[in-house]
Amino acid sequence: MIVNDIQHTLFELEDKNYKEFQSKLIPNVEKSCVIGVRTPDLRKLSKSLKSNEDIEIFLNSLPHRFFEENQLHAFIVSDIRDFNLCIQKVNEFLPFIDNWATTDQMSPYIFKRHKKELLKHINIWIKSNRCYTVRFAIEMLMKHYLDEDFDLNYVRMVSNVKSDEYYVNMMIAWYFATALAKQYDEVLPFLTNKCLDKWVHNKTIQKAIESNRISTNQKTFLRTLKIK
Repeated sequence: MIVNDIQHTLFELEDKNYKEFQSKLIPNVEKSCVIGVRTPDLRKLSKSLKSNEDIEIFLNSLPHRFFEENQLHAFIVSDIRDFNLCIQKVNEFLPFIDNWATTDQMSPYIFKRHKKELLKHINIWIKSNRCYTVRFAIEMLMKHYLDEDFDLNYVRMVSNVKSDEYYVNMMIAWYFATALAKQYDEVLPFLTNKCLDKWVHNKTIQKAIESNRISTNQKTFLRTLKIK
């Protein structure tokens, strides 16, 4: 069975030192569920699996047992080149994602060609009661709608997300720091008008100041906006 074959291959790629390192990055995932396979090896394996005639069996075997199986799943789904099929597979997988790393690894290539259609799905995901579904929605807005498709309505959408979840709030801060780097004048009022929760507001400033895409003068001004 393909699931057993994949698990066997993953254990052949096991790096115990990397497992220790990886486990610290995803503390909410049980250590026993982390094998310790490096990302380049996972990507290489996903490329070899995507044309496997039994890959649907693996994609449907949710929830997966191991973190690396989730990573493989994210990579395989990201490589689906049919938009509707990709959306279907994303929606099937999102409820089973249990960590930030898998969320952030899933970035379907086809989405950039279907931004208008993608928005209606983002609108659903961002209202979810699932932490990592909301994080994924914000990540997609950050990746696809801060350049030529920029719209302040999307920024407002993110600013309206209020959560007690650390991994959601970190993504909001990451989004706003990136938005400042790309659309500084348009996005700055969200900070000057204190539209974000205090923690997110201050984390946004911290991340923006750490960015090499923010000018020295901009960083100096952002420091004055920190909420004490």
